[in-house]
Amino acid sequence: MATDDGVEVVPALDDVLVQCDAVGIDIPIGLPDAGPRACDVEARRRLGPRRSSVFPAPRRALLPCRDWAAASGVSRQAFNLLPKIAEVDALVMPALQNRVLEVHPELAFAALHGSRPMAHPKRTALGRAERLTALALDDVPRVPGAAPDDVLDALAVLASMRRWAAGRAEHLGDGAVDARGLRMEIWF
Repeated sequence: MATDDGVEVVPALDDVLVQCDAVGIDIPIGLPDAGPRACDVEARRRLGPRRSSVFPAPRRALLPCRDWAAASGVSRQAFNLLPKIAEVDALVMPALQNRVLEVHPELAFAALHGSRPMAHPKRTALGRAERLTALALDDVPRVPGAAPDDVLDALAVLASMRRWAAGRAEHLGDGAVDARGLRMEIWF
């Protein structure tokens, strides 16, 4: 969790929802019954060389899967996130979407970088350097329990939430809602 007071690892989302007036989450909110979400397709298009950082949101029916083979059509990365996606899906209700937003860090970095995707992958030295520059930082803050690239992602999400609070954030999506009434959109 990144706030104006710093970055910390928070194990449960419900704690964050109680503590914060606005929350940006790098986990899909609003899950399709079939096919890709329009916001994911548009995010991949906009991110060009960084498009692989956007994985298609899984169908809600796959959330209980505990075996990757049973989760047909889901990438290994998305499969490994199913428990977190299920946690978000259980906690976020349509009424919360006025303050709980899905934010994608690479879109956030692109917004900080003059609407251009980062040139280098985030786990490389060049990628880390360009993300630090976009955030106007000299070094990655050390956060116990968090990898440096995850800290940078959290700070990018915070930057998007600041733009949102100021009324300057953008979002992707075609206005579609899922079966629970959640808007399928990504903010940055």
